Amino acid sequence: MPQNPALPSQETGHHASVLSEEVREALGERRPVVALESTIIAHGLPRPRNLQVAQELEETVRKAGAVPATVAVLDGRAHVGLSTGQLERIAGDPAVRKLGHRDLAPALAQKASGATTVSATAFLAARAGLGVFATGGLGGVHREWALTQDESADLRLLARTGITVVCAGVKSILDVPATLQRLETLGVGVLGYGTEYFPGFYLSSSGEPVDWTVRTPQEVADVMRAREELGGPPAALIVANPVPEEEQLDPAVHDRVLAGALEACRERGITGQAVTPFLLEYLMRETGGASLEANLAAVRGNVALAARIAVAAAR
Repeated sequence: MPQNPALPSQETGHHASVLSEEVREALGERRPVVALESTIIAHGLPRPRNLQVAQELEETVRKAGAVPATVAVLDGRAHVGLSTGQLERIAGDPAVRKLGHRDLAPALAQKASGATTVSATAFLAARAGLGVFATGGLGGVHREWALTQDESADLRLLARTGITVVCAGVKSILDVPATLQRLETLGVGVLGYGTEYFPGFYLSSSGEPVDWTVRTPQEVADVMRAREELGGPPAALIVANPVPEEEQLDPAVHDRVLAGALEACRERGITGQAVTPFLLEYLMRETGGASLEANLAAVRGNVALAARIAVAAAR
């Protein structure tokens, strides 16, 4: 089954994405390709470890029999698949911006360079004809939504982008039950991979049940095929893959530190887009880096699973 049988007709013109030769050949031959976001490289990890992790993730995809396609914007051009030099630039240049889907048009018009978030990566990957995307955790509905109306742009973008996203759930600093309800409202499918509970990003389980559980990459590919045959409005399929229990952040530590982070956020009056980076930095600092290691364990597992799904889907 092809990952995305109809290559998008809008991928033409001056602002068409630049596909690496490896990715272009793989798509032309209907071989499996996995999209990878670049924000974790540019903004989620300290240097030089970020480049080492980026190279490791790409190698993980290749070992599984798929082609990695790290996505980024360089000098006003969207790239799907990066060369070694381009990957090094994203990892090493402190001027690289953080680009969500809404930032893509200004970045292209002003010839800026930036690392892509979930929403931007999913959009550019699907636009280029890719069907599988691996990331760490999704954005979602923020706590105290009734007061702030704060919700990640990831959700609406995924509601209209037909790509399979392998993730470790949504970040545990968010309102997980509200996020799941929002995903249901938006028509975004959710599969628990080997679990009956939605993962909690740093934690193996958020405690919230999922409606559907799959246990093999082929079962995911079967769902992808059934969605394709049904047709209908495009929406993402989320494969929620829990971090292994032995690699998760200690749940007691997680709950204690997160409570302190939320209180500190309220005391300092931090709101809007500043909330998430503040909370994540607080967790990393107060857990002595353990939250970062749990994040990386989740990303590694998601990338490996995404590659196996892409291989199954391409058979």
